Amino acid sequence: MSQQGYVAAPPYSQAQPGAMGYGPGPNQHTYGHYGGQQQAFSPPPPGMGPQMSPHPSTPGGMPMTGPPMAGHQMSGPPMGASQMSGPPMGGPQMPGPPMGGSQMPGPPMGGSQMPGPPMGGSQMTGPPMAGQQMSGPPMAGQQMSGPPMGGAQMSGPPMGGHQMAGPPMAGQQMSGPPMAGQQMSGPPMAGMGGPYAGPPGPGLGGYQQPGLGPNSPSGYPQQQGQFGGQMAGGQMAGPQPGFPGAFPGSAMAGPPQKKLDPDSIPSPTQVIEDDQAKRGGQVYATNVRGQVPPLVTTDFTVQDQGNASPRFMRCTTYTLPCTAELAKQCQVPLATIIKPFAVVPKNETPLYLVNHGETGPIRCNRCKAYMCPYMQFIDGGRRFQCAFCNCVNEVPVFYFQHLDHMGRRMDFYERPELSLGSYEFSATLDYCKNNKPASAPAYIFMIDVSFTNIKSGLVRLLCDELKTLLDNLPREEGAESSAIKVGFVTYNKILHFYNVKSALAQPQMMVVSDTAEMFVPLLDGFLVSYAESRAVIHNLLDQIPDMFADTNESETVFAPVIQAGVEALKAAECSGKLFIFHASIPTAEAPGKLKNRDDKKLVSTDKEKTLFHPVKGVYEQLSKDCVAQGCSVDLFLFPSQYLDIATMGDVPAHTGGAVYKYSNFQVETDGEHFLRDLRKDVEKPIGFDAIMRVRTSTGFRATDFFGGVYMNNTTDVELAAVDCDHAITVELKHDDTLSEETGAFMQCALLYTTVGGQRRLRVHNLSLNCSSQLMELFKSCETDSLINFFAKTAYRAILKQPLKSVREILVNQTAHMLACYRKNCASPSAASQLILPETMKVFPVYMNSLMKTAPLVGSTELSTDDRAHQRLAVMAMGVEDTQLLLYPRLIPLHNMELEGEAVPSPLRCSEDRLSDGGAFLLENGHALFLWLGQACPPELIQGLFNLPSLAHLQPNTNVLPELDSPQSRKVRAIVSSLMQQRPNSMKLQIVRSKDKLEVLFRQFLVEDKGLYGGASYMDFLCYVHREIRTLLT
Repeated sequence: MSQQGYVAAPPYSQAQPGAMGYGPGPNQHTYGHYGGQQQAFSPPPPGMGPQMSPHPSTPGGMPMTGPPMAGHQMSGPPMGASQMSGPPMGGPQMPGPPMGGSQMPGPPMGGSQMPGPPMGGSQMTGPPMAGQQMSGPPMAGQQMSGPPMGGAQMSGPPMGGHQMAGPPMAGQQMSGPPMAGQQMSGPPMAGMGGPYAGPPGPGLGGYQQPGLGPNSPSGYPQQQGQFGGQMAGGQMAGPQPGFPGAFPGSAMAGPPQKKLDPDSIPSPTQVIEDDQAKRGGQVYATNVRGQVPPLVTTDFTVQDQGNASPRFMRCTTYTLPCTAELAKQCQVPLATIIKPFAVVPKNETPLYLVNHGETGPIRCNRCKAYMCPYMQFIDGGRRFQCAFCNCVNEVPVFYFQHLDHMGRRMDFYERPELSLGSYEFSATLDYCKNNKPASAPAYIFMIDVSFTNIKSGLVRLLCDELKTLLDNLPREEGAESSAIKVGFVTYNKILHFYNVKSALAQPQMMVVSDTAEMFVPLLDGFLVSYAESRAVIHNLLDQIPDMFADTNESETVFAPVIQAGVEALKAAECSGKLFIFHASIPTAEAPGKLKNRDDKKLVSTDKEKTLFHPVKGVYEQLSKDCVAQGCSVDLFLFPSQYLDIATMGDVPAHTGGAVYKYSNFQVETDGEHFLRDLRKDVEKPIGFDAIMRVRTSTGFRATDFFGGVYMNNTTDVELAAVDCDHAITVELKHDDTLSEETGAFMQCALLYTTVGGQRRLRVHNLSLNCSSQLMELFKSCETDSLINFFAKTAYRAILKQPLKSVREILVNQTAHMLACYRKNCASPSAASQLILPETMKVFPVYMNSLMKTAPLVGSTELSTDDRAHQRLAVMAMGVEDTQLLLYPRLIPLHNMELEGEAVPSPLRCSEDRLSDGGAFLLENGHALFLWLGQACPPELIQGLFNLPSLAHLQPNTNVLPELDSPQSRKVRAIVSSLMQQRPNSMKLQIVRSKDKLEVLFRQFLVEDKGLYGGASYMDFLCYVHREIRTLLT
């Protein structure tokens, strides 16, 4: 059964002024428009069609005055343009000709039979070449050699905001919209590979319903598009400011025209809202193989009935293709994103702990898979057949149970490992290092006390916070206090260790100045229980800021600090975490000394990848030592200049740690932001010294792993620590044919040490469908998981390939997936329609946003450290984090209901959605902005800031004062709920419209053109559409 996916007709294919990033369109701000004057727009003389100045280098800049070229004459109405006898639906009655080929006595526009000269391409500079190919994805800015007419060849990929050597695109110097006057081989939109000059016909802005092709019966009414696409004539004359296709000047020569409507392209916010409306608030039971869960943005409750909750495991598709050939044909990557320690909400059942005593967990003898709901009991319950390798195993005597009439064990519901998708086993000594019981982990706080950190006030702030924070160390369920031990080190060029044994009246300091041969000068009294040594620790924390108050030491070491931490944990025979608070690039003579290698000349060259590579040697060995000891490293950086995060962040990246960065740290503005991060980081649920194995049933296997992991061999994923925010993305490949009947099974087993020092096994199981029908695969795809996979593969690829190639691969794969759907799953329709699978209709907006992220944009404007930092952060992100990062939430505040807890529905991330009289909150999990329009209502300003008007607001205000007004209460409640939901703390930045800071804010409006290059969503869609058509022809 072929199913029509999500159909969108050619608005995409419109080349609008400023489209595909050929220089800004009219009425668009020229942020990031480097090296080019804004085009001047002079309206043509009245009565004339739009003009394009002939380019000096093109032959024949001759006006076309004859009848239209063959190919204009069409026997039926063009696509989707119903013949209308009355005014077009939804619009005012028009005195002039309607759009898009309805039969009318006046001069038609969209390419119907034209008795007079065609309007839109008058004075064409040479024959427009339909459908020629462009060589690269719409990114990095080459100059174009000639006027890019309808799809004429271009020397390089189009680009955001750079200068063109030729005249403006069709539709720039015009007072009315360009109309199609180009040679076409079929109906107006079909068969043209280039940007189409011309507004879409009626209804084209919406979605064409299945069956409404170019040959649909006349008089068949165009239906409202599924996503509120504009109806014919819905948006009439009048420029639409800010939209790349806005036409300059409101005096339009000629009849009023219909604009291309940005609302007509698939909207992520709409998809999120629809899923929330359909599946929000419901119970999602996991008893069906291969069912697609609600979106990560939807609020739902999971009931585990045999498959792991989507909080723990999500897949790029829940139906695997049966053969490797099919997988290759559709190009949809097969992967699962596993978050083994994901937080289980209060209203869901926590994981059960199964204890089989001395014998340990029941496993398959051959493949070592753990007992799970997919194992088949046979022979009256005396044996079981493994679902993963089909081996038949004896059931141990103590585990025997009779089967019921269905062949299920009588104790099916009493044993979590038989009826649930996720559970834990108590591990025996066989699962412990050196067969010795594990001990509780330790947290070591290592503070850089060099001049920078003392002067900024960081050291005092941190020491004060630790006095209360250490009461909240993670503890076992039901335990009174935490079993975690704590230790303290301060350092600059040398290291100071502190003895804080509870018996001491005063803490004692021991100094190690030989950083080349690092050792820990004391064993007893370095790692202690906070509850027992509280008084001595408080004494120490009071003394540290004063002890170093007069320091002039600005040089620091770094690698020896990590080395010291590992040695301390080795000596104590435990795993743990180092919290390092560091300010500057380590330049002191010691192992791991770094030099500034930030070279902007490498940007956009083949050597750019070296900027992301860590410096080899010391740090590689450190990562190995840390993982072997179960020592995770969290790094808090307070830089004022280049630090080499690519190298300094390498150990955290391989040990399940995180890197936090606070540039130009000041206690007043950044203190609270840093402390929120620190509290979350210290308190979050975590497991240590972990090893993970993903087992699969026959026919496919896990081949690649992305995340904060270390791999010694091809199957064991070693994690010094894994916390509730840490996700591992696992790529799956076929090694044989899969069966539609049995489906496919996956089991992720994680062996780890709890915060209380117990060794446990956490098991997550998931069953997927298999099909030889591509339609089934596309039906069960998940865009959010796909983009997580693409982000991680791209961010790993930039270590080996030039950015340009990585971006091209991303675009090609997008086009390939969508072309495969179009060819194999969609009902036949005109080539000019863009047809997207229902489950992937917003995939292009996320992909385009990914290509505009700092690591993938070659721009000297961006700091190398910021790019390296984002690259490392994304590698460990789960699906919900990448979704939000690539499509931020834009929340309107000016018309919110002040009563109740409802948060206003987010809007699309585009400048079009901002209004001068509005206030908007934008967040992406890392950045948080409050944008205030010039005409923001005074009562809102009064309510939020206690100021009479926006003019009174001081620049660089970054706090919302705690006022007792309904506006203040509501907005602060929204902000604090956002902060709670996200893994990181976010620093609020308040931006007024037209402020300098606004440039920062605008780079998060991901549907618009990129600040540092990169197409708008609309242009990217056109580009992908062209690529798809090239692939299909």
